[in-house]
Amino acid sequence: MDMEVGQVLHMNGGVGETSYANNSLVQQKVITMTKPITEDAITKLYCSSYPVAIAIADLGCSSGPNTLFVVSELIKAVDSLRRKMSRKSPEYQVFLNDLPGNDFNTIFRSLSVFQNKLSKQLGPDSGPCFFTGVPGSFYGRLFKKNSLHFVHSSYSLQWLSQVPKGLENNKGNIYMASTSPPDVLKAYYEQFQKDFSLFLKCRSEELVDGGRMVLTVLGRRNDDPSSKEGCYIWELLATALNDMVLEGTIEKEKLNSFNIPQYTPSPVEVKYEVSKEGSFSIDRLKVTEVNWNAYQNETDLSDAFKDGGYNVAKCMRAVAEPLIVSHFGEAIVDQVFQRYREIIADRMSKERTEFINVIVSLIKA
Repeated sequence: MDMEVGQVLHMNGGVGETSYANNSLVQQKVITMTKPITEDAITKLYCSSYPVAIAIADLGCSSGPNTLFVVSELIKAVDSLRRKMSRKSPEYQVFLNDLPGNDFNTIFRSLSVFQNKLSKQLGPDSGPCFFTGVPGSFYGRLFKKNSLHFVHSSYSLQWLSQVPKGLENNKGNIYMASTSPPDVLKAYYEQFQKDFSLFLKCRSEELVDGGRMVLTVLGRRNDDPSSKEGCYIWELLATALNDMVLEGTIEKEKLNSFNIPQYTPSPVEVKYEVSKEGSFSIDRLKVTEVNWNAYQNETDLSDAFKDGGYNVAKCMRAVAEPLIVSHFGEAIVDQVFQRYREIIADRMSKERTEFINVIVSLIKA
């Protein structure tokens, strides 16, 4: 499958039932869990040089409530610091980056409300905040040299720049799986190495000396790349697709040529690439987990949200639907996700299902 990932990969746009904007609570929980690390990094950055202007880039910003959530937290952290120190407020330049297919319109439409709210929270003596949308792949240069102070990215870097070459033996699977042969796992890992190392190189050119980066990647604790931790959610989608092959709804060849352009690295693999590329030192490296069903511990839920399989399938649909539509066509989508929902609900009732997050805080050396 030589699909152009840069053209096809985007979260479902708009604000409707299956939109990413309405199905990204897991991602929001992860951002909240990472908050102490991002705040620590921006605090150290600000106190090291007291810049009069701070340029922040959010890479893989997507659209919906999370897009501006991180940025506002970072700006509030700097603002409370500079008040404590009785310093004049810096100006803020915020770059929101994602692939060209991202729903930037929804973001731009929400900006004026967001800016008004932020300036009310910060008060009249806070510096202005300018926003720029930057469409393009972060596996390449996006900004001019030494122009950024802080880079944030959450749940984006597990996406690869392309489906790895050499996955012909991965039949019946749509990602790395327990039944994938070793050459498939190797192809995935090598693509990750190439992409992540290029990402680090590009960012090191764009960040100022001492600039900081906090990256949260969907990953795994386990050394085995085909372990359930990183692959299970896709294995269950493959089960749904394989069932449809057996019934003749999907052609076998079509399924065999479909692979997800993703890699869920372990902390060891992240650390190895950072030290090998050499532009950054690691300040903090942490692994956390979040339940597949983001609503799991919430109280007072309406009945709609008590169905865990439904919540997780919707969350995955917001992410995976564009990939599935571009490969299999529109007609089967509802059926795929209906089956997927049943399979997920069954698994969640029997075992602990969690996403593993690898969080790394980096300083440009």
